[in-house]
Amino acid sequence: MGFADSAMATPARENQVRRIGARTFDFDREVAVMAVINRTPDSFFDKGSTFALDKAVAASLQAVKDGADWVDVGGVPFGRGPVVSRDEELERVVPVVAAIAAASDVVISVDTFSAAVASAAIAAGAAVINDTSGLYDPDMASAVAATGATLVLTHSMSPPRAEPPKPEYVDVVHDVIAFLRDRIERAQAAGIPDERIIVDPGHDLNKNTYHSLELTRRLHEIVALGYPTLAAVSNKDFIGETIDREQGARLEGSLAAAVFCIVEGARIIRMHDVPASVAAVRMTEAILGWREPAWTLHNMG
Repeated sequence: MGFADSAMATPARENQVRRIGARTFDFDREVAVMAVINRTPDSFFDKGSTFALDKAVAASLQAVKDGADWVDVGGVPFGRGPVVSRDEELERVVPVVAAIAAASDVVISVDTFSAAVASAAIAAGAAVINDTSGLYDPDMASAVAATGATLVLTHSMSPPRAEPPKPEYVDVVHDVIAFLRDRIERAQAAGIPDERIIVDPGHDLNKNTYHSLELTRRLHEIVALGYPTLAAVSNKDFIGETIDREQGARLEGSLAAAVFCIVEGARIIRMHDVPASVAAVRMTEAILGWREPAWTLHNMG
């Protein structure tokens, strides 16, 4: 019996049907594609191309047309950089959320580590708070608990926007599981029910390439916690370092990592290139026997 079998935070969930916002997902046989929308001037991938409000809204609605089930709006990157005030983050995030909610029933999440921003975003129409800091703000869990929103609990070790320390783990997968188990217990204690919890092992967050590769190949151990698992692998440095590709040339590696994570049990995939990701995810669902082909003519007689 492995660590994930003997030391789970909670028993595995038998019913993986989730109502998130206006949409229902059966995570036993369905994968949600989460599109990344950065309303920041310093995001590592798009370099501010969707920083303007109209461009952020347009990119979000285009992602929906391209097949995204979910859009993840961020106003402040987790990584090192200057502090962004709460008022500035609110100004970046809330108008985008409100505009998307007015135009689409797509699931909207907000990538934030601020409880105040989370509350405002939910009031504007967000159904999920994607807290990549792992409850760095002590008020985050209670803020989300006061609503009907879902909370993504992510493994990360250093404070947001800070220079991260050199990551060291006894066993990265075991350590991530222990961290997530603790955060699950905090969320539960604040009043968030299990059906409103998602976990994310945090690829590249306070992890080197070897750590992220290990998490990917052993993702089933994270999935064994029993919660829908989000894999945010798109364009990450562990992909670039593994296949020797600079930022902007990592699509193939991102798709390979995403598909592998799905096979390992991930049910939400956070991706930048929506059309390619949707195609890869839907093909994977069909191979796994969860989805019928769109049409069949070849050798059908």
